[in-house]
Amino acid sequence: MDRLPVIRTSLPDLEEYTNEIKDLWDSHWITNMGVKHEKLQALLEEHLHVKHIDLVCNGHHALENAMEVLELPAGSEVITTPFTFASTVHAIVRRGLIPVFCDIKPDDYTMDPDKLEALITPNTSAILPVHVYGNVCDTEALEDIASRHGLKLIFDASHAFGEEYKERGIMTYGDISTISFHATKVFDTIEGGAICHDRDDLVERLTDIKNFGIRGPEEVVYPGGNAKLNEFSAAMGICNLRHIDELIDKRRQLTLKYNELLSDVSWLKLNVIREGVRSNYAYYPVLCDDRDGLFAKLKDNGVDARKYFFPIASEYECYKSRYDSSATPVALDVSRRVITLPLFPDMSLTDVERVCSIIRT
Repeated sequence: MDRLPVIRTSLPDLEEYTNEIKDLWDSHWITNMGVKHEKLQALLEEHLHVKHIDLVCNGHHALENAMEVLELPAGSEVITTPFTFASTVHAIVRRGLIPVFCDIKPDDYTMDPDKLEALITPNTSAILPVHVYGNVCDTEALEDIASRHGLKLIFDASHAFGEEYKERGIMTYGDISTISFHATKVFDTIEGGAICHDRDDLVERLTDIKNFGIRGPEEVVYPGGNAKLNEFSAAMGICNLRHIDELIDKRRQLTLKYNELLSDVSWLKLNVIREGVRSNYAYYPVLCDDRDGLFAKLKDNGVDARKYFFPIASEYECYKSRYDSSATPVALDVSRRVITLPLFPDMSLTDVERVCSIIRT
């Protein structure tokens, strides 16, 4: 029996993609914010209901550029969660900022607002919560705290493409939301990412940051870097966006099948979608006490799963001497019990039945 991966990238038909990139052979314009870049940007602004989108080469640069454009003071503190992908914390550190870790809620694994205010100091400049697995943060509480304390609020929305909360696009919360279009995400451009915001005054500076500060052949106004999205990646995004509703619906059907077959397994804690959220069904996480045993059992039976996120960021080799992971006990506990099961649009319901049969036996 073929091995079942934990995730598989969604690709459009080859002919659709080659048709989309065909005119690049006429123009020879394959980077530097060409026609495909501009088309995808406009399509995404409409699809995600945001005023401005700045496309970049990956989600990590989106995070770094967001902190740069908001001018967070060097050496200031940014409160984030240790229950996230490495990029979130690394971006803070690479900008010369100091991560401060807030614990997560046990029900949806996002930043716990009740634990947040005690961590705010005169040196705090921003809050950087993370939407996890498609579970959205308590956006209203976080916006209230940020507003009352005069802090910038940046959401890492890499898992939340296309989601809505109370019929409002999730990318519209906070000062900025960043997103990844990596090949493993619900929507991908092979590699890519974006910064979503509603401030007209940030548009030109974000372009400066990602394009060396070049505004003309003889005009360089800012010490920017290089984070541009190329035309081939943008073309992939244009193709994938045409099919995104169908792809998310397939994820929904697979999730419902998992729920049906695993809801009575007493030793598993299933993910619950928060009321008011239109989910993208990005991942299928479960919690269990013998996570490593389940991981090995699935692997032995040809099914790949992922310990995601494990370890938490405060236990990384590069950070553990500076942080006490026991200070975020919920995040530490969840990281040691969570496993994400295979979930991708090309899966069949039979594949789900296979996974669940292994779990139940």
